[in-house]
Amino acid sequence: MQLTAQAPNRTRPVGRRDTDGMAVASFVLGLVGLLVMNVFLGPVAIVLAGLALWRGTERRGRALLGLGLGVADLVVLGALVAADGTFSWSITG
Repeated sequence: MQLTAQAPNRTRPVGRRDTDGMAVASFVLGLVGLLVMNVFLGPVAIVLAGLALWRGTERRGRALLGLGLGVADLVVLGALVAADGTFSWSITG
C-alpha cells in the first residue's frame, strides 16, 4: 500500500476575484485619467471595464463608472485637442 500526499481541495474563486479587481482598476484608472495621461488611461479603463462586465463581475456599478470615466477621459482629450490643437494641457494656461 502506497500513501500519496494530496493537496487539499481549495476552492478559490479566481475568475470572480479577478473580474472584481478589473472593475475597481477601471474605475481608478478612469478617475486618474481625468487629470493626467488621459490618452493612455482612458482606453485602458474602457478595456478593463468591458472585460469585467463581459466576465460577470459582482461590482457592476464600479465597472460601469470605470467605463463612463474612460469615455469621459477621451472626451476631455478631444475637447483639449480641439481647443488648442495639442495633446498636452496645463492648469496655468
